[in-house]
Amino acid sequence: MSKIGYIRVSTEHQETARQQEIMCSYQVDRIFSEKLSGANTDRPQLRAMLDYVREGDTLYIESISRLGRSTKDLLNIIDTLTDKGVTLISHKEKIDTDTPAGKFMLTVFAALSQLEREQLKQRQREGIEIAKAQGKYTGRKPIPTDWTRFGQLYGEWRAKHITGRDFMRRMNMSANTFYRRVREYELRHGITEPTSA
Repeated sequence: MSKIGYIRVSTEHQETARQQEIMCSYQVDRIFSEKLSGANTDRPQLRAMLDYVREGDTLYIESISRLGRSTKDLLNIIDTLTDKGVTLISHKEKIDTDTPAGKFMLTVFAALSQLEREQLKQRQREGIEIAKAQGKYTGRKPIPTDWTRFGQLYGEWRAKHITGRDFMRRMNMSANTFYRRVREYELRHGITEPTSA
């Protein structure tokens, strides 16, 4: 069971001395330190620390913001630590995930993250409704169809040289789009025989 420290500052010019002192007070066995923005999810020392920690270890940080800037990022990291059986102790927030209060704090973080996602979806929906009301929302633009290629493949499909699935794959179409385009093509060319995949 090891005591691990993780230190992070956002820029090369910032000092890590204060965080180093905190790690010394906890008498950690090993420190992972880096100078990178918390918004950057590709943090080599963070990855190395997550690979290094084992069940029964305790990770010490100066504050929650050292681990991640976004709630989602933070929760993903905490999930990884929890899955590995690692206790997290945050000095500033007095969080210890080995205690009932610490576990409760994690539940609050998870709830906040969910709320964040729901609010984002709500704002997107409201934006679409406003755009529709103003006549500015047209939905997703349809992908143009290469009718020449469609016609060639349609002939092969009707002659049973290829399957409907092959046809869809070659045109990069979903089943719904495929059957819509088949109906359009047959209407354009006056084809009245029933189709089958």
